[in-house]
Amino acid sequence: MSDPNAFTPEDREAVYKAIFTRRDVRGEFLPDPVDDATLTRLLTAAHHAPSVGFMQPWDFLVIRDVATRQKVHGLFTKANDEACAQFPEDRRATYQSLKLQGILDAPVNLCITCDRDRGGPVVLGRTHQPEMDLYSTVCAVQNLWLAARAEGLGVGWVSILDPEALKTVLEIPEKLTVIAYLCIGWVSAFHDMPDLERKGWRERMGLEGVVHWEGW
Repeated sequence: MSDPNAFTPEDREAVYKAIFTRRDVRGEFLPDPVDDATLTRLLTAAHHAPSVGFMQPWDFLVIRDVATRQKVHGLFTKANDEACAQFPEDRRATYQSLKLQGILDAPVNLCITCDRDRGGPVVLGRTHQPEMDLYSTVCAVQNLWLAARAEGLGVGWVSILDPEALKTVLEIPEKLTVIAYLCIGWVSAFHDMPDLERKGWRERMGLEGVVHWEGW
């Protein structure tokens, strides 16, 4: 009797394909709108992420309005200038040549937040690692990202933003923590390797250099 929980070889291959071909998309977004049904599937996948104590601390703020995205883009421009100045002079020109966001290019922006109070004052599994709610919300980001890749949609994570300024622009309650600002849309192509690797910023480390057995 076959195991009803088992993946077929094709199912298994599809999971790995989504993982290995997922990309942080910046410059390949198309202007075509993302329909509500598809977006809802992505949000449903995100909402089914694992969470410590089953607290489900995430909220999803969908932004399509161009004027709002222009304000967020202004925050990025300011933060990006500040970030560039932190790199050694010999890397600044390369940094400035990189496209690091698709805020205005992607038709959908999504801000994902974490409500650290959602599970009450004591949360199962968070008693000794209080940051687990933050990690749980990042799992929601990854679920959405892989679902998007399976749908043929690109996702770009914009981390070069002042989170407090972003909360002001988006009128996010003060108690919430901004986890991710994502750009979502159909794309012209998915590259064979990550942009930063393709453009010589960094290389992927070998697995053997990051795996340890039985102890460090």
